[in-house]
Amino acid sequence: MPQAANHVKWCLDKAVKEIEECKKHGKRLKHRGLLKIKPNINDAAKHIEKAEHNFNAISRFKEIGFSDWSIAAGFYCIYHCFLAIAVKFGYDSRNQTCTIALMELLKEEGKISIDTKFIEMLKEADIEEMQENKVIEMREEYTYGINISIEDETKIQDLIKISKEVIDITKDIVFKK
Repeated sequence: MPQAANHVKWCLDKAVKEIEECKKHGKRLKHRGLLKIKPNINDAAKHIEKAEHNFNAISRFKEIGFSDWSIAAGFYCIYHCFLAIAVKFGYDSRNQTCTIALMELLKEEGKISIDTKFIEMLKEADIEEMQENKVIEMREEYTYGINISIEDETKIQDLIKISKEVIDITKDIVFKK
């Protein structure tokens, strides 16, 4: 079984175990994995709306002097696109690595057509493959670091371009018959 399939299976098992634990202890049902659900185009559309909201925030944060938050908005723009795709295919994800593994699996299975570079941008980088162009790396740098502005204007312009591309691809995937 390929690595993505193994990871998705682990995420599905994790969610089921966590839901069972919640039921056993009379707690609110929650999980931190992947749960198989009924596909829902309406919820997928809402995730796309959230992605577009975050897309608009990229520029707005920059305009008001909070360009460090532009990166987080870009990350979550792309992430909500992935959540839209997940729910279209009948998955509820509460875990970023599980969501990314699901995107890899759906791509491997030929269910979605998305360039691997977009998936890679949100993956955690190994120490030896640290890359500045990974959106997750930039998000961590600007969210947890001490910089309050982004001096390199091209980073934000690239993020805007990439985010728009991912939104357009997501709309094609979610709304195609």
